[in-house]
Amino acid sequence: MVEIAPFKGMVYNREKINKFDEVMSPPYDIISEQMQNELYRKNEYNFVRLILGKILPDDTDKNNRYTRAKQLFDTWQQHGVLISSKAPAIYPYKIDYTVNTVKKQMNGFFVLLKLDPEYKTVKAHEKTLAKPKADRLNLMRACYANLEPIQLMYMDQNDDIRTTIDTALHKPIIKVKGYDGFTHQLWCLDDQKTVQSIIHELEKKLLFIADGHHRYQTSINYAQEKRQQTGNNEPNAPFNYIMVVLCNMFDPGLSILPTHRFITMPGVNFDDLSKKLERYFTVEKKFVNDREKDYQKLGEKIMNEIATDTNHKVALYTKDVYYILTLKDDHIMDSKASDHSITWRMLDVSILHKLILEELLGITEKNLEDHVKYTRVDAEAIQQVNEGTYDFSFLINATKIDQLKAIADAGEHMPQKSTYFLPKLLSGLVMYKM
Repeated sequence: MVEIAPFKGMVYNREKINKFDEVMSPPYDIISEQMQNELYRKNEYNFVRLILGKILPDDTDKNNRYTRAKQLFDTWQQHGVLISSKAPAIYPYKIDYTVNTVKKQMNGFFVLLKLDPEYKTVKAHEKTLAKPKADRLNLMRACYANLEPIQLMYMDQNDDIRTTIDTALHKPIIKVKGYDGFTHQLWCLDDQKTVQSIIHELEKKLLFIADGHHRYQTSINYAQEKRQQTGNNEPNAPFNYIMVVLCNMFDPGLSILPTHRFITMPGVNFDDLSKKLERYFTVEKKFVNDREKDYQKLGEKIMNEIATDTNHKVALYTKDVYYILTLKDDHIMDSKASDHSITWRMLDVSILHKLILEELLGITEKNLEDHVKYTRVDAEAIQQVNEGTYDFSFLINATKIDQLKAIADAGEHMPQKSTYFLPKLLSGLVMYKM
């Protein structure tokens, strides 16, 4: 059974902060060093100082980005920069944005979710890696809080839950333009009748993690650690809950974008690799002329070339040359991944990882982090290769939402970073202090 609960969320104090858009932040895992510096300069209370503080040369076990986050978190509360809501509430959340010239609105709400360590009612579709979990665990230990939410989806074909919420909404407590140019609005809904109705409605649902696999497992690990440290085995202890944003899987305002792969592997002979690829793919080699150095347009062109409803296509990009790879026979994956479902075998990202990264390039789960980085920006997947930051890249099509559901339902895991949900949640809107 899914168990959710309202909570006394911690928010920025309007009496202390003149412009909320100056203190909000992107999620920690998409913040570059340049963006981090910009956010630091933007406002002394910018949320990045809590979720992704700077690493300094003289850091020690007692003075580091995590201890400084704890000091700031405490100080901001003491000085009234951050204040708690008066009553337990859920926090409806709407994001208005445009993707590929289409205007959309994503609907969700912040709530506490009781952890499900056995993943019976909470379904995951990605495996987790050690480094990101260690980082977020250190921050949670220091602050004893969920500073950012993770995002999960439920299925509500008639959209009854959103209708219930919208009927109870009045003026938002926060309306800001985020780093992404999107409009983010947050409400505080503490009407207990409405809240209880939503709690009851969600009890019989399954939840699917959209974004935050590492933080969900980190929270499970943290809860286990706290039980051992404190001897507190109460099922409703604060550390047994995690702050989440729940969204309807059928919300037309949700978008899934592809996540492209950067590869660091100097010395690859692409003529040789092309011949090896012909074992499984039809290979079309294409040259980039000077007129196509507009990276955005070139990215759009390549993505149009691999767009398909029937075949499996991926593009390999190296400096000024790219290859369109079309899988010759779907059944190739039957023998290569016989331990996986047909849905898993037919994912473009699975085909890329199994046939190309693993078999032809020797990139496995053990050395993945050494060789592979990610971007959702088509132009960036080309530009950073041309500029020499990476040796080559793979541009792929987006995973479909019904594929994600089927994988999670089967208890399987997609390759790392198989999905990129848009819009991304804004950080700094509300926090859960345990």
